[in-house]
Amino acid sequence: MAEFNYGGQAVMEGVMMRGSKAMAVAIRAPNGQIVVRSELLNQRIYGGWLAKVPVVRGITMLWDTLVLGTRTLMLSADIAAQEPAAQEPADTAASKGGADAQKSLFSDPVAWGTMLLSLALGVGLFFLLPALLAKWLDPLIESALLSNLVESLIRLALVLLYVWAVGMVPDIGRVYAYHGAEHKTVHAYEAGEPLTVEAIQAHTTAHTRCGTAFILIVVFVSVVVFTLLGRPSSLWLRLGSRILFLPLISGIAYEWLKFSARHESAWWARVLIAPGLAMQKLTTREPEDAMVEVAVAALKRVLEEDRLAAPAEAPAALT
Repeated sequence: MAEFNYGGQAVMEGVMMRGSKAMAVAIRAPNGQIVVRSELLNQRIYGGWLAKVPVVRGITMLWDTLVLGTRTLMLSADIAAQEPAAQEPADTAASKGGADAQKSLFSDPVAWGTMLLSLALGVGLFFLLPALLAKWLDPLIESALLSNLVESLIRLALVLLYVWAVGMVPDIGRVYAYHGAEHKTVHAYEAGEPLTVEAIQAHTTAHTRCGTAFILIVVFVSVVVFTLLGRPSSLWLRLGSRILFLPLISGIAYEWLKFSARHESAWWARVLIAPGLAMQKLTTREPEDAMVEVAVAALKRVLEEDRLAAPAEAPAALT
């Protein structure tokens, strides 16, 4: 069995897979063809000291979500909006990769603005708003521990409500189905099975290294970290500490996720993993066969690009 030590993400009508040296995104265009794009990764982030130092290497997961995720999401939306007659033939689109793709892929500076806006909204909604509400309730709360627990419960409730609500949007529901296709495809690859639709569909849509589980662990870790900080005396100190300690919390959550996934056969690891697997019922759907085909195209391309680039061993990442 080969562990897929890379990352991935579902996008509009497609799937992104990240390797140690390259990334690839496969998208089902309106004309029915699968369009594949790939590019080499910045090795200062994925191959340098950042990728090797425990806790610090968790920043690569934030980079996956905020940068690669935003770029591929914008690309997929652009391709999905094209008229069928304006799109490239599948064989031409799928032949572009490596250095050629790096010159043209995701060069629009609008992507960076979108990424920064997404970061601001995410931090504001899931970190600052719970801290603000908890501070408002503080006169009714006696202990610092209880205050931080209340804040974390508000944070968890907002995360669950957001994931559930956006999943009600039909287009996002299809993204969740592509998320399921991504997980199933990785399961089949790790099991050493042929990457056929029939073999892949037999697997579960939940995966122990999913980004959904990562988000849930971030909430749990934040309880411990913020409790150790005590109860800040002012609102601004409380809000500032939530932003300042976010990288540390993300790094610890990443190590927790990686460690528990590596020992998932142990009973105690299954206990740690269970909440994340349960939460994935909100962020994954059973995929159509055509969605699985797209996930396979992305996985095959990134494996090919990594082999061509002679990849070094990479740390385990999220799916």
